[in-house]
Amino acid sequence: MTERASWVGRTVVEIAAAVRSGDADPRRVITEHLDHIERLNPRVGAFVAIRRESALAEAAAVAARGDLADPAAAPLAGVPIAVKDNVAVAGEPTRYGTALTAAAPASADHELVRRLRAAGAVIVGITRMPELGVWATSEDAAGAACNPWDLDRTPGGSSGGSAAAVAAAMVPGAHGNDGLGSIRIPAAACGVIGIKPGPGVVPRDIGQNGWRGLVENGPMATTVADAALLLSVMADRPDLAVVDPSTERLVIAGSTAVPVPGVSADPQIQRAVVGAALALREAGHELHHVDPPYSQATANAILAWYTAATADEVGAVADATGLEPRQRRHAQVGRVAQRLRLVRERDRQQWQERAARFFDTHDVVLTPVLTSLPPVAAGWRERSWTANLADGMRWAPMASWWNFAGYPAATVPVGMHSAGMPIGVQIVVAPGQEARLLSVAAELERRLPWTRHAPLATTMD
Repeated sequence: MTERASWVGRTVVEIAAAVRSGDADPRRVITEHLDHIERLNPRVGAFVAIRRESALAEAAAVAARGDLADPAAAPLAGVPIAVKDNVAVAGEPTRYGTALTAAAPASADHELVRRLRAAGAVIVGITRMPELGVWATSEDAAGAACNPWDLDRTPGGSSGGSAAAVAAAMVPGAHGNDGLGSIRIPAAACGVIGIKPGPGVVPRDIGQNGWRGLVENGPMATTVADAALLLSVMADRPDLAVVDPSTERLVIAGSTAVPVPGVSADPQIQRAVVGAALALREAGHELHHVDPPYSQATANAILAWYTAATADEVGAVADATGLEPRQRRHAQVGRVAQRLRLVRERDRQQWQERAARFFDTHDVVLTPVLTSLPPVAAGWRERSWTANLADGMRWAPMASWWNFAGYPAATVPVGMHSAGMPIGVQIVVAPGQEARLLSVAAELERRLPWTRHAPLATTMD
């Protein structure tokens, strides 16, 4: 067996192919990534648990598999993966970002984790999230996840630990979930790819009721091929692993409008989104500069559902008095919204109807993900509910609309800000069009290639 100098920083596809061919020993791949995690995590804070002994034992089991050389049986052979702290990993507690949940280890894997392991992946650790996944930053009582591009800034949330881990090359791919942007926001903040599939594509089973049907599990990675392969395993759909350039002429709706009164996107972010839209036009697609049918009524409905979903999660905690004040207040608002009957299915249906009419004449929507650079990483737990809510609505207001509609969406890096931070664009497609989503993402990757990892990934070694 001839191995390269290091497997840290390599892609999911590359590692899996090398393990299957015998050119890489999964035990070495996992050891190198664990060492890299332990060097960087004290500063990045991406992981709340590092599974060194368990991961090495699992790597040895992967090496002993009789079907290891079969790409259909082991598409993720020996690939180190991180899992967010709100789906079950057997042998580890599932804490949802709070010490107030049960500390007992899970007795069985979540179905998504089972699929990853069956495909040959090795779970190397559990990633940080905010308490109960409520906010667009990733800080818990033990510390804050930091953005590898600028350690003073947040990697976003609530899948911020996963995004930071991928951007810092701690893992080549990670699991996240997205109820109002919790994959796409951190992916944009950290310069990686994040995919929120449509309902029913990947097993959900998160929290009390999947955030009232808003949340989806999905992958985070540094290349479209990696994200597609991870999604194909999570969805148990091998067809999604094959990303073909689009042969159809798509109608692209490009928009930089921000659906929050008085808020506009940073000019550099606007230019990056426009540049991505023009790149697709150069690829032969039809471009319309037109805004999705946002409305204040729908914005109010999204807020009501957001707070009500938090109330559901808080209601399941044995002693909610120990939760952070911002969570308790958010849940209180949600309970009031429910009593006033502001959480109405017809509001969601009306938005879905408007979105469907818009997609009758457009195949793809391109928008910003963030309106500004990510804010500071730490200190949000001590700030008021109002401050947390207002800041999240100001800098990350673009993603939640598509959870409310139930549409597949992704974040893809498309440029760099002069402040040295990555800029991401949001791609939205109609229900059932995950393959189209991946194809458009791949087109942007070809035309606007990006730096896969933050400089921190190599300078700290």
